Amino acid sequence: MKKQDVPQDDANMLEGKFTEPCYAVDEEGKYTKVGSVGWDAKNVVMQQAWDAVHEKVEEIRERVKANDLSPIAYYMEKQLMDLSVLAGYTGFFRWTVKRHLKMKNFIKLNDKKLEKYADAFEINIDTLKKKELL
Repeated sequence: MKKQDVPQDDANMLEGKFTEPCYAVDEEGKYTKVGSVGWDAKNVVMQQAWDAVHEKVEEIRERVKANDLSPIAYYMEKQLMDLSVLAGYTGFFRWTVKRHLKMKNFIKLNDKKLEKYADAFEINIDTLKKKELL
């Protein structure tokens, strides 16, 4: 693709603030890096992906409010973490994190353990404990 042909179809995915590096051929036939704000097909796919993420977060939020899951599940999903990532941040084993996703186990956690989760999510313990804030 030539430098002047790099798509610039801004659909507010990057909000015009950022450009994505693409490589294109300049006037001399050499590859050069060119910033692009995106193109329609990619923007549509990205929007669909983010819509799916938001839908999943909302589903988890409802399950937390129904006491099916603990607030840890909500913040984990909201921050796009999985068991392995959260276990890495907290120092807990994956199976331990999985147990803490259940409300009956979450309510038994002491503040020291909750602090590890709160730090991983960059929130305070009170926010983590209050499912009404979700």
